[in-house]
Amino acid sequence: MNKFLVMLSYGIAVILIYGCGQSSADKNQQDSVVTAEKISRVFDLQGHRGARGLRPENTISAFIEGINQGIRTVELDVVISKDSQVVVSHEPFFNHNICLDSTGKPIAEADEKKWNIFEMNVEDIRKFDCGSIGNPRFPEQKKRKDHKPTLIEAIKAVEAYAKTRGIRSLYYNIETKSRPAWDNKYHPTPKVFVEILYKTLGQLNVLHRTFIQSFDVRTLQEFRKLNPQTKLVLLVENKMSFEENIQKLGFDPVVYSPYYKLVTSELIAKAHAKKIQIIPWTVNDVKEAEKLKKMGVDGIITDYPGKIK
Repeated sequence: MNKFLVMLSYGIAVILIYGCGQSSADKNQQDSVVTAEKISRVFDLQGHRGARGLRPENTISAFIEGINQGIRTVELDVVISKDSQVVVSHEPFFNHNICLDSTGKPIAEADEKKWNIFEMNVEDIRKFDCGSIGNPRFPEQKKRKDHKPTLIEAIKAVEAYAKTRGIRSLYYNIETKSRPAWDNKYHPTPKVFVEILYKTLGQLNVLHRTFIQSFDVRTLQEFRKLNPQTKLVLLVENKMSFEENIQKLGFDPVVYSPYYKLVTSELIAKAHAKKIQIIPWTVNDVKEAEKLKKMGVDGIITDYPGKIK
């Protein structure tokens, strides 16, 4: 019996020594694997631009409404200001359909691109109201005076609210709004864009709960160079094949995110065979959402998370 206890103690000691002797890199790698496995087991309901169907898009109020509607992931878009801050906005200018200028006057469609966020400081960007006139496409959206927040402002507010609700597993899906024709005109080059965003996410300490998505493969490629562990999402609206889009990207993303009408059972099977998730956008019809769920998608991006969940 004593001999058995001695051997048992020795075995426990070996296990403890081995566990304590793991490098931080090994531990981080294991943690990332566990996180990836956990993500794959949970259906990812994402609030498009927060909850655009109910609140002004890409505003703190929309993100909080999305949380109230049961989302797992806050989906949002970002651009870069003149003073190198990350600003939450779908366009790198002020959309005439949803924004008033700094004096409260309507913006003419012909003039909207003159209000270039990349040429404006955050102090001036805050003066524009992008909530009072609502959005004609979303009659249920509650009108309220609101501004385009910085990413720091938005995430701090969202994290604080989530904490009051006891939510610790909230994720972010951030789209870089960039395209080659806009380089150095409406945004910096992809490398600089990504460096600013990466630094900001580091300051917020949310990179481990953040997905970076884009139609522009260049920003995804730059993010991969900065941090290969970043969860990257390829947005797709073209009619190229799954294989062609992956080849263009140059590596397997964590998520392949197509326009929902492009989703087929064959696409899902191909992606899952490569351990890539399929999360389509933007699904607002309940029947369509149920159909996609039965097909086996891993999540859905929607303007109405309360209806789709």
